Amino acid sequence: MTITYPRTEGAAQARAAEAQLKAAGVDGVVFGWVDNAGITRVKSVPRTRLAHAAEYGVGAVPCFDLALVDDSFAVTPWSTGPVGDLRLVPDLDRLVPLAAQPGWAWAPADRYAQDGTPHPGCQRGFARRAAEAVEQRGYSVRAGIEVEWVMADAAGAPATSAAAFGMTRFVEHSDYLRDLLRALTEQGLTVLQLHPEYAAGQFEVSVAAEGPVEAADTTMLVRHTVRAVSAQHGLRVSYAPVFAEGSLGNGSHLHLSLWREGRNLAHGGTGRHGMHPDAEQFLAGVLAELPALLALGAPSVASYLRLVPSRFAGAHRCWGLENREAALRLITGSAIGEANAEVKCFDAAANPYLAVGGVLAAGLAGLESGLPLPPETPSDPAALDSAERLPASLPEAIDAFEKSAPLREALGAQLYETVLAVRRAEAELFSGCTDAEVVEAVRWRY
Repeated sequence: MTITYPRTEGAAQARAAEAQLKAAGVDGVVFGWVDNAGITRVKSVPRTRLAHAAEYGVGAVPCFDLALVDDSFAVTPWSTGPVGDLRLVPDLDRLVPLAAQPGWAWAPADRYAQDGTPHPGCQRGFARRAAEAVEQRGYSVRAGIEVEWVMADAAGAPATSAAAFGMTRFVEHSDYLRDLLRALTEQGLTVLQLHPEYAAGQFEVSVAAEGPVEAADTTMLVRHTVRAVSAQHGLRVSYAPVFAEGSLGNGSHLHLSLWREGRNLAHGGTGRHGMHPDAEQFLAGVLAELPALLALGAPSVASYLRLVPSRFAGAHRCWGLENREAALRLITGSAIGEANAEVKCFDAAANPYLAVGGVLAAGLAGLESGLPLPPETPSDPAALDSAERLPASLPEAIDAFEKSAPLREALGAQLYETVLAVRRAEAELFSGCTDAEVVEAVRWRY
């Protein structure tokens, strides 16, 4: 797709949106995107400049494609340093007033070159291309991403140490959780679950499944909302893979199901546990590329402090029905539409657009090659000598990523090489650091 400036169709929609935002008491609009290190970056405009932004975009420096978690930069042949500019164009279909930030609205953004062509390094564009590739084969995917976080007090200590999943923890922060539920609902999101999690101060929220790009958008909106509501209550939020050394970490489990002609192929088929053969091939493709996918879904050095056996992180390359130690967990669900697979080895340091797009590309490769799904692992893989461990470090995941033809092709040369450069640079950045030093360095970056 190529666009020209001014984008008159977007301007018309934006002018109508401006009027609606004015009536809702909104003064400014934040445009967000996520870089290759998993950090959310933003620009904002006054409400009265929304139409102009929709027509012409907002300037966004391209060097942030190479930003690391500490705001230093990697270098690749694609890098132009301080030279050049991109246009950040809001997706007005996802524009929403922020319930926990009165006076502000938010929209995810796509990035374009100044001539109106799509930026090859746009991660949201990659996720969209991956979804379109699946659709061109006659399928669609429904997806949802769980959001886990550690809530801390002003001093940075977990805000509760009550029992995991415990009512005491819930009661201690019921006002906070009520306000969060209200804010998410006011923003048009369908909350499925909201509850205390395992680690000290940890909570989780899950929302209804939707299209892959939309699921990534919603994940960012949920994270923004959690952070804003927490701030209103004098609390801090960390989405870091591990908040404290040796503890269970923050996962970002990706749930997805393959559909065709309105039918969920994870249910009612002749394959294992009622799966359709196409669903098995799709999951086989994901499983085959899982070591490489960790470079997208577990992208931080800190990710591998979370990805440890016997911590419900999915550290083994296997699948199983309701097996929470398998990297790929099959969930039959309580209804036909709810049957899905869960990728458990991803965490909240990931750019969700890269994670979703990568999984779709891997699944599509499995479909195209007719890849068979390997035997199921019905028990804890940590107790089996035959269970294959996923990469235990970022350099190991990088090695697998470099060997992945499906991901290289799907990402395209520029985005692939840029992601690879960022991963290598972050591995070097933390080379020689202790686990405690890594945890301390990234705790408040995500």
